[in-house]
Amino acid sequence: MTMHDNRKKIELEEARKAGHVPAEVDENGKEINPHIPHCIAIVPWYINTHNTPSLSHQKKRKSVSNHTKCDDRGCKTSQTDKNRKNACQNCGAMTHDAKSCLERPRKVGAKRASGDVGTSSDIGTSSDIASDKKRETSELTYDGKRDRWDGYNAEYYSHLVMKRYEKNDLSVDEAKVDEAKVDESKQMDFAKVEKRVCTTGGGSTGTVRNLRLREDTAKYLWNLDVNSAHYDPKTRSMREDPLPDAYPNEKFYEGDNQYRNSGQALEYKELNMHTLEAFDKGQDVHIQAAPSQAEFLYKNFKVMKEKLKSQMKETILEKYGNAADWDQLPRELLLGQSERQVEYDRAGRIIKGQKDAFPRSKYEEDILINNHATVWGSWWNNHQWGYKCCMQTMHNSYCTGAAGIEAAETANMKNFRRHFRRLCR
Repeated sequence: MTMHDNRKKIELEEARKAGHVPAEVDENGKEINPHIPHCIAIVPWYINTHNTPSLSHQKKRKSVSNHTKCDDRGCKTSQTDKNRKNACQNCGAMTHDAKSCLERPRKVGAKRASGDVGTSSDIGTSSDIASDKKRETSELTYDGKRDRWDGYNAEYYSHLVMKRYEKNDLSVDEAKVDEAKVDESKQMDFAKVEKRVCTTGGGSTGTVRNLRLREDTAKYLWNLDVNSAHYDPKTRSMREDPLPDAYPNEKFYEGDNQYRNSGQALEYKELNMHTLEAFDKGQDVHIQAAPSQAEFLYKNFKVMKEKLKSQMKETILEKYGNAADWDQLPRELLLGQSERQVEYDRAGRIIKGQKDAFPRSKYEEDILINNHATVWGSWWNNHQWGYKCCMQTMHNSYCTGAAGIEAAETANMKNFRRHFRRLCR
């Protein structure tokens, strides 16, 4: 469409809106309101309107039933006295197969199986053939497949809800009774509390109601100050203490955090942390997917942990002794006295007596290998480490003794002479 055609089309629409030009007519001969927005009046490309203006795509189409129903479902339609092809091998009906047959499995069916010895696959009893019955055919549309209320009967509502309210409808005199009082027969056992008793099959013989008593004060009524503890009406939770300055013995409620940080809540947190750490270390365990497995592994972990702690304690006591056991301590340590005399100067250094022990490294020291009399690194020469006993610079070499010392001195003399000649030039 060119610019001239587009301008001409806009002028025509303005003239129709002003009433100077007659309105458009659809395929049924009805006028189209020119004030309808363009986004509504435009016809989609997939609807064939033969290039004529139309609003049929905006009208409600004739609803097609989601599925066809059969009022006489299950009624008999026809019955024969001989076996037919593709019929049920058990009863002989044509409306189902042998796998879906609801009749009693017969000893000799309407059509014998091909595997029966001495019989043919086409031979049957041809007696007591079941009659065919009507079936409800279901041809669901796109909306029918996604209908949440498919198969819902409106009579259920009137039967379950409306009749119950009509039965419980109070008269004018009865309505004057306090609404807070509920008939004991209508309480539905909310106030009933039964003790849990384990049975042989597991479980319990009763249930315990976990509902707040109507006489108890609600959480949000303990402190009406706006700046007090926050109350979430959606979850009915108040984590902080609404009365933090009150006397502890007079408090009835101290916030939900009191229950979150005490009792079995802490045990569940420890179980959850152990499960996460075990999963990170490669253990195939999940507290939501397999809670029994997670709890069993956690119990075994605690048993093994206590066992290792006891073993470690026994090992330490066996090596260093028990300071709390006064009977096994020597007399010198028991009285804290000895015959040793130590003198110190003003700086705290020992002048006479016991000397301080030098701290030792965590690495192994003074280990002599390969017949060496000294350790590696005890000798330094020409920017190289070596053994002082044989003056060798090769690590993990065998000690040559005096021969190695003589060879090293000879090499040093040669190096000295070579260096001296260079200086003389």
